[in-house]
Amino acid sequence: MNGEILIPISMFLALFGVIYLYLSTRNKERLALIEKGADATIFMKGKGHTAPIWKVLILNFALLLMGIGIGIFIASILHYNLGVEEDVAFPGTIFLMSGLGLFAGFTMTKNLDKE
Repeated sequence: MNGEILIPISMFLALFGVIYLYLSTRNKERLALIEKGADATIFMKGKGHTAPIWKVLILNFALLLMGIGIGIFIASILHYNLGVEEDVAFPGTIFLMSGLGLFAGFTMTKNLDKE
């Protein structure tokens, strides 16, 4: 058998194994808690009103893309006007501004959950 086909098959098997183990362990754990008389409300996700996942994903993705765009813009200013090397300016500012965008998204997501 070719080695090229073994890699996707092994990746699929590993992913299937991890998911199966997670789901079967969770099921056994829940059954054990139910047998002991635990309240079924502990399995409910969330503690109340939370923001829909699509709003959180769109918000974080938009802020990430804006961070990348602003990072490229600042890097070009650093490179052409201040003489910073291109190999340093572009990756550094792109990662910095992307991180700031994701942090802003995290903060805004916390505010969405409070509403």
